[in-house]
Formats: sequence, structure tokens, C-alpha cells
Amino acid sequence: MTNPVNFRSPKSRWIPLAAACAALATVTAAALPASAATGGDRAPLPVTATAGDRYPVDEAALAKLMAPGVEANGTMVRVTGPGTRWVKAVGPVSQDPAASFRIGSMTKMFTSTVVLQLVAEGRLGLDTPIAEVLPDLVPAAWHPITVGQLLSHTSGLGLPCGELKDGMGLTPQRVVAAWTQEGCPAPEYPVTRQQYNGGNYFLLGLAIERVTGRSYADEVQRRIARPLGLHHTYVPRAGDASMPTPSLAAPTPQEPWAWAEGGMISNAPDVERFMKALLGGRLLPPAQQARLTEMPELARTAKLPFSAAGLMTARLSDGTRVWGKTGSMAQYTSGAFATADGRRVVTYSYLPTPELTSDQAVARAVALIEAAL
Repeated sequence: MTNPVNFRSPKSRWIPLAAACAALATVTAAALPASAATGGDRAPLPVTATAGDRYPVDEAALAKLMAPGVEANGTMVRVTGPGTRWVKAVGPVSQDPAASFRIGSMTKMFTSTVVLQLVAEGRLGLDTPIAEVLPDLVPAAWHPITVGQLLSHTSGLGLPCGELKDGMGLTPQRVVAAWTQEGCPAPEYPVTRQQYNGGNYFLLGLAIERVTGRSYADEVQRRIARPLGLHHTYVPRAGDASMPTPSLAAPTPQEPWAWAEGGMISNAPDVERFMKALLGGRLLPPAQQARLTEMPELARTAKLPFSAAGLMTARLSDGTRVWGKTGSMAQYTSGAFATADGRRVVTYSYLPTPELTSDQAVARAVALIEAAL
């Protein structure tokens, strides 16, 4: 039976409220049950609090969450910040802190960063219609969808109408065609809701390639991985279903079809370094940096709210707001969240059991973030 929070089928990644990244996206203040955290009796931090003022890692809560059981077979958690370093792996996962894993939809944070860098360079605009960048791929009959709408999941794209299956030799162009081919419904217009959709980030990945003249994989390396020294972070080339050694779990072949939407491989130290650089202002100029935590108007009524740059947000029990992204690919369900200044970061990845439900996955993500941050 398909794991409800760890789909491997390409088309299942677009089903609202069912795919792992969507189910886990409900990490909001309303989702913080008292039983999910030990922070309910914590006094609020001062308004001027920084990462250095954070509480110690709740090791007891994390130990309970990480113990192999009905929800997960194995779990890795890494927490760092001023005066804090807590790293642990439990169950049938590698004890090597540099072990790699497929980060799934956390890839979108890298895609968003590259797009915002291109905006800062004047090579793309947030108001630029994607049809102007990709006139051969986007139907002229569609009402204009802008780069900014794709970033913030306010494009109006619905479910793909074309077939998407592993083993089809999927390319980004073939995936996008599942929305754009003749007979597919046009995106919602006017757009009335924020709707998480991986198709937005396939279009952004293709826009990156069209504007730069380089591959998406090369732009991630050139703009993010190489400058930050992320030696274990990369976009697998087409056809490369392998995992590097060591991998967090026993490797299983996986086609890298998810690409700019969810196809990257990394490890916990690299993800942490990226999060600190991104939220710490090292990758974007101030105007684009502000987009990371700016909430679109449509996010106010969204069940799954995302920032203007596609980040998820959670408010902890002490009032602190954190930012990041979850992801699910192959056997991994993962996430990375940080304080707004990027100084305190949690990165986790676990191997969900077939019995794990979407509601349990939400509660698990909330509890991990709360105990760590």
C-alpha cells in the first residue's frame, strides 16, 4: 500500500492535502497541540529575543519522538545555534553526520533563491509573465501567470491532466506538458486562493535555464553550493538514480524526475549551512530577502500558507516564528526550519512507516520543530 505521506508516484505529488509536502505544510500555530510539545509552559521570550536567547534543546522530547515505532523506523535530527549543537541518529539510519539523503520539496528553497537572485540582477521580474520567458511552453490563451505567483503558489495551476509515472523518462518539459497540452484546463483566473503546486517550480526551473543559458543544476552549483561550500549538495543529472556514500538509509534507486521541484540530494550539515546563509542575508539583497518572510494576501485564508518566496512558517509555543520547508522523496521525509535570523536551525529526516497517517506526520513535524527550536 502506498504510504500516504511518502508517495513515490510523480502525479501524486500534485494532489492537494495528500502529498507529503502538502500534508506537512500545516505546521502553523493552530497545529501546535499541547501533547506535541513540552513548550506549553514556557514563558514567552522577550520581544527582542534572538537565537542566542533560545531554550536548550528538549532532549527528552526528541528522544521520545526519535525512538523507532509505529510512525518511523529511523530518525536523524541536527540542531545548531549559538551555544547549541545537538546531533543524533536513531534506528536503521547512518550514524555518519555527513550521510546524504533526498531532500524532496526542500529543493524549492534552492530554486526560489536562484530566481530571486535573477530578479535582483534584473534578468527576471516578479511581475514578468512566465509566458514571456517560456513562450514555446506556456499556452498563449492562459491569462498571465507571473514569476512572483509561481514562487508564492498563487498561480492558479490545478492538477496535471497528463499521465506522469516513474519509468516514463520524464523530463521537465514533459512534466510541464501535463498542464499545458491541448485539452488541459486553464489555470484558475482570477486566482482566489493560494494552492501548493509542484508544477510552479518546474516552470521556474525552466525559466532559470532559459534566462541564464545554463542548466538548473549548474546554476544551483554556481550560485549556492559552491560559494557556501556545500560539497554534498547537488541536482542529480537525468538518469542518475544513484545515491552517494554514505547515505542516510539503505539506498534505493530513484529517478531524479522531480528536478527543480524536489529532486536534490544533500546532507544535514549542508542544509543547515544553506538555511543560515539564506535567512542570515548572505544569498539575497535586502529587497529580495524581504520576500522570504512576506506573506501574500491570499495566504491569509490558505489552509497551507506559504510566503512570497514559497517558505513555510510555524509559530512556536513561546511566540517565536520559524521558517523553512519540508520534503518527501523515496524513503525519506525531511524538513529544515530556522529562526528568522537563521542562527538556530533544525534539520531532520526520518523513514516513515507504511502506517503513518498524514495527521500523524503533521503532529510529528510540529513536535520535532518545537522540541529542537
